[in-house]
Amino acid sequence: MAVDKFNLNKKVSIVTGGGGLLGAQHTEALILSGAHVYVADIDYDSANQVCLNLGTKATPLLLDVTSEKSITDALEKILQEKGRLDILINNAAIDPKVNNNSIIETSRVENFNIDDWHFQLNVGLLGSFLCSKVFGSWMSTNNGGVILNIASDLSVFSPDQRIYKKNNGLPEEEQTVKPVTYSVIKHGLIGLTKYLSTYWTEKNIRVNALSPGGVYTNQTDEFVEKLTNLIPMARMAHADEYQSAVQFLCSDASSYMTGQNIVIDG
Repeated sequence: MAVDKFNLNKKVSIVTGGGGLLGAQHTEALILSGAHVYVADIDYDSANQVCLNLGTKATPLLLDVTSEKSITDALEKILQEKGRLDILINNAAIDPKVNNNSIIETSRVENFNIDDWHFQLNVGLLGSFLCSKVFGSWMSTNNGGVILNIASDLSVFSPDQRIYKKNNGLPEEEQTVKPVTYSVIKHGLIGLTKYLSTYWTEKNIRVNALSPGGVYTNQTDEFVEKLTNLIPMARMAHADEYQSAVQFLCSDASSYMTGQNIVIDG
């Protein structure tokens, strides 16, 4: 039956940034398809809470995606406990939220702090590369596997800064914007996806990207209205609406797909 191709029974996977909102959803999606999931996060308590909520097929794992040693240690632990690794979901990221806490709005390009640039790119882009390097290299010599990079609809178009603008009388140069780093990272992830997809083709590793749209997470009514006015389906996503896509991209249901960016944004 076609549904059997979604079966991930006996597969072992790792989700970076697994303690976050979508990380927990990706974890649940894999578990529902039969996989065992290592919920990896630099915030161990958050990862552990996700595992407590989801049961015995989830294992918390302390992981700093910016440290190659931390990633190597994580791989050793997984291999000691499970003897294999089949799926990597690169989900860890910094999603800077806009605010109006300062007169000089630091999210704007003119005022953007170079330390924030390095930190956010290190987590979102360098981290995905390092995890792909370590976990993917092991897969390449052990029957292959799947890498799924979690990007964003902002990987394919620019942010509409009007949805972040506040009706507070501030001049344009003091208004908040979606920071440049977010778009750069998400575009970079698509480049990484395409590169690795052909680099490891002969090693039986498929690499794809998923680009979600905005998810309801207690945003202000003003923000939701502005954003949904730009979405043809006239609403944001519910957190669980990406689960089936994750199951598809991580299973044999997508066995003839690699190097693709699947945009799901309403």
